Amino acid sequence: MYIRTTISLFICVLFLFAFSPQKLIVVFQQIKAEVETNGQSYSKLSEATSSIGHRLTGSPNGKKAEEFIYKSLKDYGFSDVKYLPFEMNAWSRNRVTLSVVPANSDNFRDVEVVALAHSPVSAHVTAQIVDCGDGLPEDYDNIKEALQGKIALFNINIQKKSNLGKSNLHRSEKTSIAIENGAAGVIIANAVEGGVLLTGTASVTGELIPIPALCVSVESGKAIRKWIRDEKNILAVIDMQNYSRPVSTRNIKATYPGSSKKLSKEKIIIGAHLDSWDLAQGAVDNGIGAFSVLDIARTFQKMKLKTKRTIEFVFFMGEEQGLLGSEEFVKNLEKTSSKSEVKLMINLDMVNNANGFNAFGHDKLKEYFENTGKIIQEADKDYLNMNKNIAGLHSDHQPFMISGIPVSSPNGTLSIKALNCYHANCDKIDLINKDDLTNNVKYTAMMLYALANLDEIPVKTMNDMETQNYLTKQGLKQPLIIAKNWPWAE
Repeated sequence: MYIRTTISLFICVLFLFAFSPQKLIVVFQQIKAEVETNGQSYSKLSEATSSIGHRLTGSPNGKKAEEFIYKSLKDYGFSDVKYLPFEMNAWSRNRVTLSVVPANSDNFRDVEVVALAHSPVSAHVTAQIVDCGDGLPEDYDNIKEALQGKIALFNINIQKKSNLGKSNLHRSEKTSIAIENGAAGVIIANAVEGGVLLTGTASVTGELIPIPALCVSVESGKAIRKWIRDEKNILAVIDMQNYSRPVSTRNIKATYPGSSKKLSKEKIIIGAHLDSWDLAQGAVDNGIGAFSVLDIARTFQKMKLKTKRTIEFVFFMGEEQGLLGSEEFVKNLEKTSSKSEVKLMINLDMVNNANGFNAFGHDKLKEYFENTGKIIQEADKDYLNMNKNIAGLHSDHQPFMISGIPVSSPNGTLSIKALNCYHANCDKIDLINKDDLTNNVKYTAMMLYALANLDEIPVKTMNDMETQNYLTKQGLKQPLIIAKNWPWAE
């Protein structure tokens, strides 16, 4: 039995790898040495955050970031670097205030607040606040009529005991549910202590929503709820001004051509969103992803690594405002009938200190990650080979996934401090650890190299029916329907 198992495993390994595991170990060791000695992910991110600052799509800073990446890729020796322009409605904040006061009282209390993206250009609302718990559909069962024309207050995360164990929803999906239940405004309480405020889109479509949406700190959320319990009828007074205008922005793509006559038309796309929100530098979200991809590209070019398949390194804009850059990219794939060439999309969004890969519900791909991870460990004993197989939404892999293209991502760990600064004014370069970025680049470059040289990638592009079944099995159908992003008739 042992002999048969060993032979089967050996045959499996030979099938998976286009050449011997020993040759892979040698190349992996060379990648490790190059990245540890000459890696530029941290230095480039530091340079960009200090010279550019935030990278809000449609802003002058956003344009500078696009040019920074384009120039860097050219400097690394890529001959085929392209701007991929597209049009979008860009949202940016102007001013917002929130006061709360008991009805028939002048005891106003000003609350520190941040507007959520795609709130209206102008909003002036005074209405009663209704506590909607965690903002899940079942939280509205007993308050639907009570919410009409009023302000919904709910948590960004799950806190109610009755909701523990349930899947949370994105802030935009919770806002959409509140709008459907007649809310005149939304106040979302953050989950991070210390007065931290977060921003991000409140729109499931990337278009303006009809009501103002705000974020308050966890402490303010608790204080407002206590006041509601004490006084019953508490009013919110919201005054808001924002900007929304059509802009031209650009994804950036660098092509690394494959060397095989048979397989060079096949592509692996590895991408990350370059844009960030404007409250801080966007070092974690998503500097660590974008500048890891940039240094993976540098590594391949510097080492002149031979790959059978073509690799496209893509930097998306407009992710924070509704996955707009990646949606445009996929639309263009479908329009030009080149979607069939893309065999896998690898997305890096807030990936830090990579220790494995997520196969997004594809069992054979996870098995491949496990086997290749063992070879990576032969080249670098620090690699943990901790792989996942769970599909999710709300990043640039989503349009590819809905289109039937298999997706994956490295996974790793972020410090609590970094997680607490998600979309907040503390997302700055001092949160970033250089060694963590080095791990991102090393291990993702190794896995990318192995995938690009396979005779056959162990996952297939799906047709419409297969894609629907896959998304349903992964528990993503309901969130996509709520987000108005389920493309099939019900």
